[in-house]
Amino acid sequence: MRIKVTSMLGLFAALAFLVSHPVASFGDGEVGEHVNNMQEHLVNYESEIVWFLDELSKIIIAYEDGGSNEYSSDMLIDNWEAVDFHAAIETNYIQIYASIWQGIYGVKASLDSGESLDSVDAQVAGLQKALWQGLGAVKLAARFQSEGLIGTQGDIDSRSLSPSETLDAIKSELDRAIAKSAERLPAEATDIVLSAYLELFEGLEGDLITLDAELVEDLEKDFNVTLPQALGSELSIDDLNQVVSQMKGKLDRSKELMQEAEASRRSVF
Repeated sequence: MRIKVTSMLGLFAALAFLVSHPVASFGDGEVGEHVNNMQEHLVNYESEIVWFLDELSKIIIAYEDGGSNEYSSDMLIDNWEAVDFHAAIETNYIQIYASIWQGIYGVKASLDSGESLDSVDAQVAGLQKALWQGLGAVKLAARFQSEGLIGTQGDIDSRSLSPSETLDAIKSELDRAIAKSAERLPAEATDIVLSAYLELFEGLEGDLITLDAELVEDLEKDFNVTLPQALGSELSIDDLNQVVSQMKGKLDRSKELMQEAEASRRSVF
């Protein structure tokens, strides 16, 4: 089977928060200096995707021929973790980063279980789409970076964030937890959720509880029970996204309440 490389339009809305607050990176290895000067590395990122897909073609051909010691499905993971683009997409568009991992494991599972070529092709198509969407998102982030609209990658300093920005940061951390789950790293995913609660949400609880105590109680349960249990289960990424989507809805409601309270305080003065 020959993989056709196609260009995909990226979904750039999620980069809005990044423009003001670059997210922290927590890759499997050291994040290279290239993420702080992405514009100079775009050609390399694109060539890495082409190389990755070319190696994927070789793996699939080997499986079609009955298997090979030289090309195994495990190479999919090794090859992905070896490229610089891995860190570039993780630090700039965590949702697509999760989709890429989901696609990699989808292809691997299809090959390992001996599914039909059509089934493998369907998994590969989803992976290709995620890779090229990711490149589009990184290109946009690189342009913002070159224009000075975003800086180098680093940890979020919650002390510098407004309540609304803190709630947006929490949503980004929930997306990162889903990405770690897609990587088959449930313990790391759970740590991210608990850290978001302790380091970000707890600082808002005092004000928020006076506005809607029941909402705060629901979110406390989501952070400490519902989502950690879901991450430790056998739920699919789609099912996990539904759990996170419900949490995001509550976080959005929290944001509305805090913005309304702030507007009310301003009107008094």
